[in-house]
Amino acid sequence: MNRIDQTFQQLRKKGKKAFIAFLTSGDPSLKITEQLVLAFAKNGVDIIELGVPFSDPLADGPTIQAASQRALNHHVTVSKIFDLVKRIRAHSLIPIVLMTYYNPVFHFGEEKFFQKAKQVGIDGVIVPDLPPEEGKRLIRFGKKYDLATIFFLSPTTTLERLKRIVQASTGFIYYVSVTGVTGERKRLPLEIRDDVSRAKRWTRKPICVGFGVSTPQQVRSISQMADGVIVGSTIIKEIVKNKGKRDLVNNVAQYVQRLAKGLNQR
Repeated sequence: MNRIDQTFQQLRKKGKKAFIAFLTSGDPSLKITEQLVLAFAKNGVDIIELGVPFSDPLADGPTIQAASQRALNHHVTVSKIFDLVKRIRAHSLIPIVLMTYYNPVFHFGEEKFFQKAKQVGIDGVIVPDLPPEEGKRLIRFGKKYDLATIFFLSPTTTLERLKRIVQASTGFIYYVSVTGVTGERKRLPLEIRDDVSRAKRWTRKPICVGFGVSTPQQVRSISQMADGVIVGSTIIKEIVKNKGKRDLVNNVAQYVQRLAKGLNQR
C-alpha cells in the first residue's frame, strides 16, 4: 500500500475527501515549485500532482500549456523533476503523482522511468495520451515498483470501456468533468453526479474529479459526489498573478487553502 492508498484510507475513516493540487514543475522555477509543494502540504492539500512540461500537451488548455512552455524555456527535464521530488522527500511525505505524456516516459526508458520514480519517492503516474489498452507495460511496471497507474474516465466513456478502465487504474480513477482540455469553467456539467455514480457501481476505488474546477463552490459541490477534487489551472493563474512578488509562495498557498476549505463543508 503506497502513500496514495494510505491517504484515501485515512480520509475515509474521517469522512473526508481528498484535495489534489496540480503544479507545472519548474514554473516559475524548480525552487519555487519545491516551496509551493511544501506550503501546500501545510494548507489543506492531500495529494500533489506534478506536471512534467511537454511541448505537445494534448489534454491541457491554454493556461497549463503556457506554464509548460515557460518551464521548457527554463530547461526543465524529467531528471531535474526527479531531483526536485528527492529534495521534497527530505521534508514531506505528501503523496506525489507525476502527470506526464508518453513521449518523455518512452525517451527516458519505460522501466527506468518507473524505477527512478520509485527511488526518489513518487507515488503514481498519469499518462493522458496512453489508454489502458496500450499501457500494459506501464501497468506492469507500476505493479513491480508499487506506483499507481491512474487512468481517465470521461463523459463519453462507454460502459464497456469504463469496466476496463476502473479495473486497470490503481491509486484513484481520474474523472474528466468536461469534454475538452483543462481550464477554468464558470459552470460544470450537471451529468457529473450521474457519471460518478455509474462508475461507483463498478468499483470501490476512489474517483476524483478534475478539469474545469476553479472555485470553492465547485470544490464543495464535487466533494459531495466524488472521493476527491483536482484543481490545476486556477492555481497556475494565481502563480502568474503573483510572479515576481516576495510573498508568492505564501499568497498562492493561502489561495489554495481557501479552495480546499470548501472540500468537506455541507
